[in-house]
Amino acid sequence: MYHAVGYSSILLMQAAMTFDPKDMDAAMTSLKDALHVCQRFRKKTGLMESLANFWYGQQNETLTEEEMHAEICCAEVLMQKAALTFLDESIIGFIKGGMGMRNSYQIYKYCQDMENVLTDEEKQKRTHVHFRGGVSMGIGSFNLMLSLFPARVLRLMEFLGFSGNRELGLAELRAGASSNNLRSILSTMTMLMFHLYITVILGTGDGNLTECEGLLKPYAERFPNGALMLFFTGRIAVLKGNFTFAQEKFLACIAAQEEWRQIHHLCYWELMWTYSFEQNWIEAYRYANLLSKENKWSQAIYVYHKAAILSMLPPEEVSKLGENVVALFRQVESLRLRIAGKSIPTEKFAAKKAERYSSPSPVKLVVPALEMMYVWNGFTVVGKRPDLTENILCTLERAEKELKTDLAPSEYHLDDQCVIQLLKGLCLRELGLLDRAEACFNHVISSENDIKHDNYLVPFTTYELGLLHKQKGDVNKAITVIESVK
Repeated sequence: MYHAVGYSSILLMQAAMTFDPKDMDAAMTSLKDALHVCQRFRKKTGLMESLANFWYGQQNETLTEEEMHAEICCAEVLMQKAALTFLDESIIGFIKGGMGMRNSYQIYKYCQDMENVLTDEEKQKRTHVHFRGGVSMGIGSFNLMLSLFPARVLRLMEFLGFSGNRELGLAELRAGASSNNLRSILSTMTMLMFHLYITVILGTGDGNLTECEGLLKPYAERFPNGALMLFFTGRIAVLKGNFTFAQEKFLACIAAQEEWRQIHHLCYWELMWTYSFEQNWIEAYRYANLLSKENKWSQAIYVYHKAAILSMLPPEEVSKLGENVVALFRQVESLRLRIAGKSIPTEKFAAKKAERYSSPSPVKLVVPALEMMYVWNGFTVVGKRPDLTENILCTLERAEKELKTDLAPSEYHLDDQCVIQLLKGLCLRELGLLDRAEACFNHVISSENDIKHDNYLVPFTTYELGLLHKQKGDVNKAITVIESVK
């Protein structure tokens, strides 16, 4: 059963990387086969008992060691199968995925209950460490994943029997990562993804880099030329502001293997951003262009990024590259995806911004690459480098002057001014110039009634103002301001 689970896991990773329907079908077939294998080794139950177990969770009972491993493998396959089902674009796929996740979680809870009542003698068995590692990874991953939901949704999930305790999730994953079991690397990678990506994209960018370095160190020493080790080393360097070192690691990662081109694409994404932080727009364009041509994850975002980066270059440079910025922006809407029947928020944002180019007389976006840098929380990253933050501030001040001298302001004129004020405020806050940053944020907030298109500006600027008050040490005021955002 471990061979079946391992093989289907690899196919699932490939499907997640390529988004190719053939790869997704192959992964689903393999997961169904793996589930069938696991079911053969599980303890046999009658129909009524199976229904009771599905609804109330499985009851504690004595299982053989092989049956215990069958349970944990079954939970793992069900979780992976549900994750793949979520990629179906229908509401039916979403419901089926949710039911699969619940079934998986119930089995993980059952396995955790079994683990808690085992005797010390049973825990000394040679393969028990792998069972314990599976429990840690499953319970940890579920708790960590669910803790990201808004409080209102989390309460509903807890009512349905799930748990969303972030500290418990991290503790379980640490336990799984630190023991020498089959799933140690998976627990490690889950924590790395949480600290290095999820906290940056969905949070305030305060991932634990020291812990990440500790988690990665034994694997980096054992596999110094391993593509994933090089990639995560580069990502840690990015979040520390060591962009040149990060670029070296991403290029080494690309050179390390050719079989999975999608790992190259992860590196292209990171290289695009590190060069954007440096405002090396030609190099940033190079990697955005590669992504738009080679990768299927989000063509709308790649084409928008490519056009946004080109917008930062002088027109003559764009002509030399043989690109048409207007034509690129006009493609964005037609390239959008839907996952579980829902639009992807970043794609929706990009399509909304690109609307300005759909008319016969397009209205040029102001600093669109820097605005997208904010969308991906990049100012928190580039803020580690005061020199580069000051360079971005200079670019924003030049754009501000150009807007002021515009003789025929468009209907987007005030919105563009407010975009610049928000981004200026972020730079000034990262440079410690808090009073000037606050003035920029207040300028945007006071313009609420006059903003016509970019409705996101006021709530997001208010949120950033709340973080500024927190930085000043006025936590009560920060809470009041952030509550008003909701």
